[in-house]
Amino acid sequence: MALSITASRPDPALLDLPWDTPLEDWPEEYLAALPRGISRHVVRFVKLSGRVLAVKEIKTVLAEREYQMLRLLRRLDLPTVEPVGVVSGRVDKAGEPLDACLLTRHLQFSLPYRALFSQSLRPDTATRLIDALAVLLVKLHLAGFWWGDVSLSNALFRRDAGAFAAYLVDAETGELHQSLTDGQREHDLDIARVNIAGELMDLEAGGYLPEGADPIEISTQIVTRYTELWNELTGPERFEQGDRWRVDERIRRLNELGFDVDELSISTDFDGTQIQIQPKVVDAGHHSRRLLRLTGLDVEENQARRLLNDLDAYRAANDRQNEDEEIVAHDWLAKVYEPITRAVPRDLAGKLEPAELFHEVLEHRWYMSEHAGRDVPLEDAIADYVSTVLPSKPDEMAVVGVDTVEMPVVAMFDDD
Repeated sequence: MALSITASRPDPALLDLPWDTPLEDWPEEYLAALPRGISRHVVRFVKLSGRVLAVKEIKTVLAEREYQMLRLLRRLDLPTVEPVGVVSGRVDKAGEPLDACLLTRHLQFSLPYRALFSQSLRPDTATRLIDALAVLLVKLHLAGFWWGDVSLSNALFRRDAGAFAAYLVDAETGELHQSLTDGQREHDLDIARVNIAGELMDLEAGGYLPEGADPIEISTQIVTRYTELWNELTGPERFEQGDRWRVDERIRRLNELGFDVDELSISTDFDGTQIQIQPKVVDAGHHSRRLLRLTGLDVEENQARRLLNDLDAYRAANDRQNEDEEIVAHDWLAKVYEPITRAVPRDLAGKLEPAELFHEVLEHRWYMSEHAGRDVPLEDAIADYVSTVLPSKPDEMAVVGVDTVEMPVVAMFDDD
């Protein structure tokens, strides 16, 4: 049996990896020290050509199917990990066949949910993660993707201006349809509620869930959050013909949730007295696309919202509302954003991605100003944050520290 590598952009360095060795026995010299979640499959992170790949050992037919599904989801611009390739036709040194390996690119600054709970986090972390998972599930369902195994374990989370953004990492059970029925969506929600309850019970048993937190109560929040968001995005709204301003109000609400309205369906009653409005096509990323257009910064949605708020404040403070927005954005980037992100010493640069660092410095400045009873200069806030706060944060680029596989577990759930 010949070794076969399927990849859109094959890297010759893939041939240097020990494919004739079971993945769980790969030598340390090939591995990257990143926290792993719990999985029914063997998963390892490897260093290759200056990047980090996640390698999952899985049956060939499943690896090829998941690879193609992830490629489809990426083409639909959905939040998933990037598929790199499939390695099949593996045999060990004795000539015995080995399972194939699915390769995906590691998402920088992302963590599995168990790694997040190994850190010192806010008491409402579980709720914020479920909010992020609900947003991800809505985006997938709008695109016609039925997940089939919704859980915290099957997603990765990146900090997003105090909240979290969720990315799908396991599409093994998923199906892509033209659109989903209500029954398919409800089935995914039932799976999510049961899986999340079990995951939170594991954390509770290991002492990682805040005291008094109820796993069952928290897990049911995904149904509530999902339903609210789904209805806001897809539900029709009726109003009197004279209240046309409510069309704009509806669009603004959708934008505030992080969605753009690409098309609206507007109809009137026979007598023209009432108008019904319903979003037809919605897409995520209103704020991040605006920031990218103005500054070239490609960041998460909540981070983009926070940066744009600071940009707007800079514009107002300098009385430049009537100037070209792109020119003001260029000045803000050079005079505000870059001085903050460049103030971090090289040895601390891997702690947080630049946009999240910027957000935290602004938060730190606000707390300092409140304590001092006066406006603290930005330079003082940067210096204080770098010296007193940043050094104690975990390194989220290289993620040094706890391996979440070693955390106590009551029940086993799969993830990537």
